[in-house]
Amino acid sequence: MYRFLVTPRWWGINVFVVLAIPVCIFMGTWQLGRFEDRVDTHQAAQERPDPGKRPAVAVETLLPVDQETSGRHATASGRYGDQFLVPDRQLDGANGSYVLTMLRTDGGRALPVVRGWLAEGREAPAPPTGEVTVTGALQASESAGSDGVSAGGGLPQGQLGMISAASLVNIVPYDVYNAWITVDRASDGLRAVPATAPQNTGLDLKAFQNLGYTGEWFVFAGFVVFMWFRLFRREVEAIKDRALGLETAA
Repeated sequence: MYRFLVTPRWWGINVFVVLAIPVCIFMGTWQLGRFEDRVDTHQAAQERPDPGKRPAVAVETLLPVDQETSGRHATASGRYGDQFLVPDRQLDGANGSYVLTMLRTDGGRALPVVRGWLAEGREAPAPPTGEVTVTGALQASESAGSDGVSAGGGLPQGQLGMISAASLVNIVPYDVYNAWITVDRASDGLRAVPATAPQNTGLDLKAFQNLGYTGEWFVFAGFVVFMWFRLFRREVEAIKDRALGLETAA
């Protein structure tokens, strides 16, 4: 009765099932592992001391920015230079721009400093002149996947879509730190921009997407088994009907 399982048609079905189930299980397990990694990272971040409450140190001692140093208070001295607006940034539900000013340090490199948030329609204040010392929360360079980043391009001169050393190096004629800081206390009518947690350290939407994908892959594996059994059962019933001389439905 079960000789149909070795027909070319069923060979194709069986091979598909044998390959599909391990792939689904592997992908589901991988997505689950991604979610568990995010949970572990989140728990580790919760157990670490608040980086914002630790003493401020020179920015050079905290580089490169990682999950340990992101949010730490850093200091740098120099003179303000080029200034840019980073538009379409939200603060407390309102739309505006970050005021980003390049701090030319004595070492020759420039540190991007977010001096504050500016409400839409207002003119950005000029940066202070002379030698200044800046203290703020250290942040990693943004990427196209960072929250609030506008990666579409086509911005007017003097505006940036993201705060990134890779993008700034093509705009300013000097070396740029692969990091930026957001000042603790804004002045000139600006509002301080709070530091953000480093990527992949919180139970955010992406983390729960991994959990959702886990369920989808395991459900798909079960669906493959269900469909194979359904086709098998229908084939067996059709054979029994033919043996009894009954007509099968087209």
